Amino acid sequence: MRKTTETTSILRKYFDTLFDFFGPQFWWPGETPFEVIIGAILTQNTTWKNVEKAISNLKKENLLSPDKLYTVSPQKLATLIKPSGYYNQKSKKIASFMRYFKQEYNLNINNMQPVPTDILRDQLLNIFGIGPETADSILLYALSRPVFVVDAYTRRIFSRHKLLDKNDSYENIRSFFETSLEKNIAFYNEYHALIVSLGKDYCKPTPKCTDCPLKKFL
Repeated sequence: MRKTTETTSILRKYFDTLFDFFGPQFWWPGETPFEVIIGAILTQNTTWKNVEKAISNLKKENLLSPDKLYTVSPQKLATLIKPSGYYNQKSKKIASFMRYFKQEYNLNINNMQPVPTDILRDQLLNIFGIGPETADSILLYALSRPVFVVDAYTRRIFSRHKLLDKNDSYENIRSFFETSLEKNIAFYNEYHALIVSLGKDYCKPTPKCTDCPLKKFL
């Protein structure tokens, strides 16, 4: 894995190229930080289209608020989030987060704001069902912390471009981006969203390199 001044320049050129090609992504969609948190859990192992259906179900039942979701029964929650897949497990994951949220922050996002990012991250990673990608998505998109989110697209794209090894650990890849790029919340937000767009449309398991906007860097 390379971390040099040249790498910083290359990563910036990748961003500029993707932004010119795709435009602003307006990600993460969500009306409130709390909705973003629940969406980050629901999007595990599924598409955003399916998450939207589950979120819509929760809204129709007026459950997408901390106090309401904290008291909903596991059975009802599982039924409502069924479109997102793995609904029984995700119901348990959401319930686990809600217990933490109640115990530590009294179901109030504002109470999380004074807590340092590294402490929040450790807390999130200790919750059942929340791994590094979900934790970092919550930190970046819901809590506005300068944390770079790494997903399967990130690993695939940048290993194919020989900027990192596909077998590197999540933490090493996250460190690679955070030490190579300026710590900027809006920039991290947009960069990750652009990576997702590229991964979905071009850098698939069978890549469409001919039309890829990053072809010139290969």
